[in-house]
Amino acid sequence: MKPGGLITAIGALIVLGGLVWWFNKHPTADTKKTPDAPKLISLDAKQIEDIRLAKSGADPVELANLAGTWTITKPSAMAADQDAVNMLTGSLATLNADRLIDEHPGNLSDFGLTTPMEEIDVTLKGGKTTKLLLGSDTPASTGVYAKIDGDPKVYTVPSFTKASFDKTVNDLRDKRLLTFNQDKLTAVSITGKGQTVEFGKNAQGDWQITKPKPLRADSLQVDDLVRKLKDAKMDLTSAKSDDKEAAAQFASGEKLGSVSVTDNTGTQTIEIHKSKDKDGGYYAKSSAVAGIYKVAGEIGDALGKGADDYRNKKVFDFGFNEVSKLEINGTAYEKSGDKWKSGGADYEAGSIQTVIDKLRDLAASKFSDKPGGTQALSIAVISGAVTSGDKHRLEKVTINKDGAGYDAQRDGEPAGYVIEAKDVDELQKAVSGIKKEIPAQKK
Repeated sequence: MKPGGLITAIGALIVLGGLVWWFNKHPTADTKKTPDAPKLISLDAKQIEDIRLAKSGADPVELANLAGTWTITKPSAMAADQDAVNMLTGSLATLNADRLIDEHPGNLSDFGLTTPMEEIDVTLKGGKTTKLLLGSDTPASTGVYAKIDGDPKVYTVPSFTKASFDKTVNDLRDKRLLTFNQDKLTAVSITGKGQTVEFGKNAQGDWQITKPKPLRADSLQVDDLVRKLKDAKMDLTSAKSDDKEAAAQFASGEKLGSVSVTDNTGTQTIEIHKSKDKDGGYYAKSSAVAGIYKVAGEIGDALGKGADDYRNKKVFDFGFNEVSKLEINGTAYEKSGDKWKSGGADYEAGSIQTVIDKLRDLAASKFSDKPGGTQALSIAVISGAVTSGDKHRLEKVTINKDGAGYDAQRDGEPAGYVIEAKDVDELQKAVSGIKKEIPAQKK
């Protein structure tokens, strides 16, 4: 290459590099901006007092907010599902359109808005009402024509927006058969299989069996029962969900039993029948709501349990609370810091913890009304005050050998717990393994 051409090429590269540097330091502004979606409705959901949903060919559904609680007032008065209505008010409070179609349409019938398919009226505190009109689907069926009453502009909204407002009474009503406050629940009673089992809460807030006689309850089992009762809802999707058919199935069905729950507002009851039809469905009548309804099977299954099914099979209650004192056959071990002591001597913490773990897991295979036999172990446990902040809990248990098996009896309880021999053998082995701590040798 000639020297002149090389110099020219180098100069061109320098100029090009300078231009690239300048444009990087001063990028061209993007003047294009996606337009904001047109806003149809913008209001405070907390200010909504009334909603009216009117759909062509169906009775309007009207809701009112009474002292902070939504209620269905038409076509008939009934409780509303608060979560479902709150989702509706949330959708209404901020409603955006896809796009503006026509600012001054000549003929609203072109959009199905002369006689709208749906009308949603929203009334705020103070009486101001906004009316949303929904017309026909767009040609591609991806949207719906919409307008606000009193404003000539026609918009499109997504089809899912229409679906969020297309609600029936069954969609918005409270479907619970029992409306108790779970946090305020104080008593539960089940009558089934010819037996009544009642539950109440003790001073610590734990569930106890109070009838047919006072017994320790498995709180997890009772809480599961409470959950099933709280979740018991009307099955309004069934072909047999109409009032007359449900009433007929209830009247002719087998009575399984009833349940009552008591909270701070009073007592509610529900009675369950099993249909004699081949579907074997369950039907319920509740004191909390009018009518008879088909329900899920799990609530009917709960009535098939007796008192023993809800009893606490664990021999000790201390669970994972820290144990501060352990007494076995008259020998007491006390915890001080990280150390376990007895009679002035230190004992290996691991060996005592093994015993505590065995006691924590000790459970009955079945129950005994008249425990007997010869005493094999006498155990007392104090727990709860070291780390949990609870009051001291003292539990005393006597384990007797009865033939080839063992019975355990808690102090103050007449009933006994039948314990598998292998579990007691493992416990006794752990007790035998308690060792004194060997002092570290000085170097």
